[in-house]
Amino acid sequence: MRLAAYLARRVLLLPLLLAGVSLLSFVLSHLVPADPTAAFIGPRAAGDPEIVAAFKHEWGLDRPLPQQYAIYLWKLAHGDMGMSIATRRPVEVDLRERFPATVELAVTAMAIAVAVGLPLGILAAVHRRGPVDEAARIVSLLGVSMPVFWLGLVAIIVFYAQLGWAPAPGRLAGDVSSPRPITGLFVTDALLRGDLPTALDALKHLVLPALVLSFYSIGSITRLMRATMLDVLNEDYVRTARAKGLPRPAVIVRHAVRNAFIPVLTLMGLNFGNLLAGAVVTETVFSWPGLGQYAFQAASSLDFPAIMGVGMLIAATYLTISLLVDLTYAAIDPRVRVG
Repeated sequence: MRLAAYLARRVLLLPLLLAGVSLLSFVLSHLVPADPTAAFIGPRAAGDPEIVAAFKHEWGLDRPLPQQYAIYLWKLAHGDMGMSIATRRPVEVDLRERFPATVELAVTAMAIAVAVGLPLGILAAVHRRGPVDEAARIVSLLGVSMPVFWLGLVAIIVFYAQLGWAPAPGRLAGDVSSPRPITGLFVTDALLRGDLPTALDALKHLVLPALVLSFYSIGSITRLMRATMLDVLNEDYVRTARAKGLPRPAVIVRHAVRNAFIPVLTLMGLNFGNLLAGAVVTETVFSWPGLGQYAFQAASSLDFPAIMGVGMLIAATYLTISLLVDLTYAAIDPRVRVG
């Protein structure tokens, strides 16, 4: 009952949190000391007061900022994110086309991070001060300290330009057509359509940017999993389980890993949100037509509706992930359900 009340309270707070995010995004985007008019109509037309006035009137930029925000909030409450100045299309249409590419990249990167980081952190703690522990500490140090843009450029130079192991940047080769959309995820859609060559080509293009994007998460997950495992392995209940004669694998998996995983779950949720929101550099380097590239183009051209739309989508994603992590806590830790 307490869990249900907590869930209801969190859901009811979502609109207020999103309204706060919309205000913050609006203020920050309009604090930039630049005028989008010249960026869209050109410097020559920007010298004509009539053209400038017509452009501002068309996009509502001639109204006071509080009125602009109130109009945006009213439209947003009715499911309208406005029109993108750059693409001349509804922002929600642009986001619906771009977001699946980012989801495909982020989910793959998160899967790689979990598949590598969790076992590596567990083995490093179990075999403390051994070769595996030393390797895990090196991987975690490199992962959290290596800049993504540098790693992405090096990966392209080495694996594409030098070795030829990876395909050219992009989601598909130039002579391969996109699969008819079902989920928007190219690998999944191609498999559902039974188009194995397209699925393999999409997977080849996905691997390298996903590996680059996952590197930070691998480092952070490995580091935290190792630290929490070391703490749990010294707890009384673990020593008691050993004293009872339980096999070592059972003690580690059944007693240690389950409890050590709880703080790592929070990190995984935050990292997944960061992968969705922070893929700007990776998508730009690898010419990946996702949300990050769209956000970069919108910010570069001062496309206010697009900037606001990206901010709202990322905020909603973060809040949803946070809520799911809290609910997963209750499934893993009985103290949450009791408390």
